[in-house]
Amino acid sequence: MKPIDEQHSAQPGLLVLDITGGDEETVRAVMAALEKRWATSGVGPVRRDPGEPGVRARVYADVLRPGRGP
Repeated sequence: MKPIDEQHSAQPGLLVLDITGGDEETVRAVMAALEKRWATSGVGPVRRDPGEPGVRARVYADVLRPGRGP
């Protein structure tokens, strides 16, 4: 994944979340739950790194703005 620099999170309330899970279904469920709570970049691509266990995804979130709700 791309490195995170200060420009990505320069404003209060902005987060970059790297999610790692055992399987794609779990990681997608976490991204969907975050999307309900906060304004996020949405459910994005899930990556599998060769030779590494599990899968990974990155989500950008603004915790100062509400998400889509339940």
